[in-house]
Amino acid sequence: MGSSTSESIKEGDWVLIYFDEKRKYVVRVEAGKQFHTTMGGIDLSSLIGKKFGDGDETNVGEPFVISRPRLVDLLETFHRFTQVIYPKDLGYILLSSGVGPGAKVVEAGTGTGYLASVLAYYVKPSGRVFTYETRKDFYLKAIKNFESIGLLPYITAKNKNIKDGIDEKDVDAVFLDLPDPWSIVDLAYDALIHGGSIVVFVPTVNQVERTVVALKKKGFKLIESVEIMMRKLKAVQGEMRPETVGIWHTGYIVRAQKL
Repeated sequence: MGSSTSESIKEGDWVLIYFDEKRKYVVRVEAGKQFHTTMGGIDLSSLIGKKFGDGDETNVGEPFVISRPRLVDLLETFHRFTQVIYPKDLGYILLSSGVGPGAKVVEAGTGTGYLASVLAYYVKPSGRVFTYETRKDFYLKAIKNFESIGLLPYITAKNKNIKDGIDEKDVDAVFLDLPDPWSIVDLAYDALIHGGSIVVFVPTVNQVERTVVALKKKGFKLIESVEIMMRKLKAVQGEMRPETVGIWHTGYIVRAQKL
C-alpha cells in the first residue's frame, strides 16, 4: 500500500484481480499457489515480477487486470467473527475525530479489527493505535488480521477490559464500539488531551441517550449524534434509479470533545 504503480509485484503482496464489475478478487501472491475463480485458475507465481496495471489470462484464456487493492478491499479479506463497522460509518468516524498521521488513539473493543485497522492506516507512520479487547479469542484473531495487511507495526493490541483503566495518557482520540460506552466516559475524559475527541458507535437510540447524558455530565462539549445513510444507484444508462436492495440502518455515531 502506498507505493508507486510501476513497482514490481513481489511475493507476499496483495493484488486485485479484475475481470469485470461483478468478478473481482483480492488475493495475496504466494509462489507455487493456484488461485481458482469462476473464470479459471491463476498461477500466482506468474504474477511475481509483473507491474500493477498489467494484464494476464487464466488457464482457460480469460483475461484479467492486476491492480493494487484499496484499504477497503483489504479489510474484506479479514476473517470476520464479529459484526463490523461499515465503510460509510468509518469515513465519518475518522473525519469527525480529527485524527491523522502521528496521532495517538485508543479504541475498544477490537472485535474483527476493522476500525483499528482504518485508524492505524491513517495515523501511520509515526502514530499509534492502542486497542482493547476482553475476549482472548477475538484478540488473537484480530492480531492475525492486522498482521495480514501489514498494519500490526502501528497497533498495540491488548487483551484487557478497558473498564479496568486506560493505560495511555494524552491521547488524541478515544473510540468506543461497546454495548455500554457511557461507563467509559470518565476514563476517556481523563486520558484525552485538551481538544481531543471521543467517538462512540452504538446500534440503538437508547444507547445514544445514555451516552449523551454521560458526556454532558462529565463536561464534554460539541456533542453531536448522527446516523449516516447511504443509497446506491443503479448506474445503467436509461435505467438510473436507486438500487432495490441496500444497507440502511447500521448504527449511530456520537462524538464530542474535551474543551
